[in-house]
Amino acid sequence: MSSLFDPLRARARQLEPARTAVVYPLSFAALDAAFEAADAGYIEPVLVGPQAAMIELMREHGMQHDRFEIVDTPDDAPEAAHRAALLARDRAVSALMKGSLHTDEYVSAIVRRDAGLRTRRRLSHVFVFGFAAFPKLLALTDAAVNIAPDLNDKADIARNAIDLCRALGVAAPKLAVLAATETVNPAMPATIEAAALSKMAERGQIRYGIVDGPLAFDIAISARAAQEKGVVSRVAGDPDILLVPDIEAGNMLYKQAAYLAGAELGGLVLGAAVPVLLTSRADSVATRINSCVLANLYTHWLQDRAAA
Repeated sequence: MSSLFDPLRARARQLEPARTAVVYPLSFAALDAAFEAADAGYIEPVLVGPQAAMIELMREHGMQHDRFEIVDTPDDAPEAAHRAALLARDRAVSALMKGSLHTDEYVSAIVRRDAGLRTRRRLSHVFVFGFAAFPKLLALTDAAVNIAPDLNDKADIARNAIDLCRALGVAAPKLAVLAATETVNPAMPATIEAAALSKMAERGQIRYGIVDGPLAFDIAISARAAQEKGVVSRVAGDPDILLVPDIEAGNMLYKQAAYLAGAELGGLVLGAAVPVLLTSRADSVATRINSCVLANLYTHWLQDRAAA
């Protein structure tokens, strides 16, 4: 069965695997995803955590325990996360992948000042979905990191998502800033911020993409709905990115897409010096592997941009 992710997988297989620190992978799901993504050629895992425990788990599940480099750490998740962040700082790895530790332990290590991974951008998460009912991949941001972003935060969230879509081959990504209505309403701050983001893009403060908002979800997704409501927009009906008002809206959309619409997905945290895979314990192996595909493509895009 064909997938909207197939062209990305094919591109990633043509590139060098991204050397990726897999942080504290003390579960079968975390190790299995690393092995499968390595088998497909998307990543070159470096396992960071307590060596004895990881080897025991790999032997228990019949995995080749000496296949990948292991960076031995104490059996302490925050310490493993810190060591992995330092590997990324020192360019020993080009991506980070969450294993079996809690998200706050993982992200805290990445944003520590001595980790050297912070940039001028705010960290934000981007999901990429493949829907049977939509003709192309669709990004959703931010449903995982920023709880109640302000206007400046949303500008960085937009920039990060535009960069990812460019890395995936979209020359000028179209970004719909979502709200409950397509009209600016002073009683609804999300509509004011959406309009401001649109104007910021017009003035070059958000570059390389086409930004429009506020747009209600139906207008953002459906050209017919936009036409019926008299909305003229270069984004409506053909978005590459949906930018949500806050984490509650984003989280609900993400889970509806995954659990009701059966969408394929992958995701990355962007805004750090390297791409960060923030997988959930509930994620399928397929979702983890799709995330590795995104990390591979984004890593090479960053390298190409730096070289240019």
